[in-house]
Amino acid sequence: MTATIRDDLRTDIAEIIEVAPDTIGDDTNLLDAGLDSMRAMNLAMLWEERGVPLDFADLSEAPTLGELHALARQRSTAPN
Repeated sequence: MTATIRDDLRTDIAEIIEVAPDTIGDDTNLLDAGLDSMRAMNLAMLWEERGVPLDFADLSEAPTLGELHALARQRSTAPN
């Protein structure tokens, strides 16, 4: 079974804020969960390298996993 965009985003975010992936729900405010600007910048760079269509501004404007996932799906042709 392949991971979905949502799963990949959740894993990346959890790793960078050093929490278990299952603690990040679709409605978790990532800023409240520990995603500061430096970590957000690192995520944006990682995602750029991987071709994920999200950038630093998206992390500020869409501060939940669900919102980021929706943006990524809108911009991507990959499976959700």
